[in-house]
Amino acid sequence: MTDRSTEGSRTPPAGAPRTTRQPSLAVLEAAGPTRGVALLLHGGKAHSYEPVEARHLSPLRMLPFARHLHRAGKDYGLAVWSLQNSVRGWNGPDMSALRDARWALQQISAQHPGVPVYLVGHSMGGLTAVCAADDPQVEAVVALAPWLSPETPAQRVAGRKILIVHGTGDRMTSPAQSLKFARGAASTAASMQYVSLSGAGHFMIRRVRLWHTLATGFVMKSFAERTGFTYPDAGTLDRILPESATQVNL
Repeated sequence: MTDRSTEGSRTPPAGAPRTTRQPSLAVLEAAGPTRGVALLLHGGKAHSYEPVEARHLSPLRMLPFARHLHRAGKDYGLAVWSLQNSVRGWNGPDMSALRDARWALQQISAQHPGVPVYLVGHSMGGLTAVCAADDPQVEAVVALAPWLSPETPAQRVAGRKILIVHGTGDRMTSPAQSLKFARGAASTAASMQYVSLSGAGHFMIRRVRLWHTLATGFVMKSFAERTGFTYPDAGTLDRILPESATQVNL
C-alpha cells in the first residue's frame, strides 16, 4: 500500500483570510496499471477559512472508506485518492470545497487521462461530489449523508450513476432534502438509487460496516460494468439492501 501526497497551489478569494495551507492528495495505488480512480471527499463547515488539518474528524472519517475501497479494488486496477481540502468551509459563492475537488480531478486527469473516476463524499463532501459530477471523467457518485438543498444543481449528475445513502436519525443534514434531490434528478441521471438506513446518524458510526459495504459495493459494481472485468462481489449491493437497508422507489 503506497501513500503519496500531492500538493496544489491555490490563492484565497479576495477578502478571505490568508492561509498557506493548500489542498493535498493521499494516494493508495492500484496493484498494477491504474484502470480507475475513486476520489474521496470529506465533510466540513458552512463557513470557515480555517486550514484543514489531518487530525480533524472530517478527513479522518473517510480513511476507513478509502482502505475498504482499496482492499476491494486494488487488484482490479482501482486507485483510491483522498482529498484533504485547503480550508474547512464551503464558504457560500466561493465554493471552496468544489474548487479543491476540481483541482484534484485535474491531477487525476493529468496522471490517468481517460480512466473512469468514482466520487465518494460525506456531508459537505457529498454536496461537492454531486456538484463535481459533471467532470467528463466522472462515472459515478456515492453521496453519504450529503448536504443537499433545493439549490443543489441536479443537472450536474446528468448521465452519471448515483447512490445516495442517508440515515433516518441524521440531525446535521436532511434526509428529506436528499430524497427530494434524488427524485428530481432521477430522470437525468444514468441511474439513481436512494438508500435509507433506519436509525443511523450523520457521522456514520452506527452501522458503520453497512455504510462501507454500500459505498464500496456501488463503486466496484460500476467499475466492473465500465471496464468489463468480473467482480465476484458485484451483487453484494443488491443482496444486502432487502436485508439491512431500505431502497426507496423514486
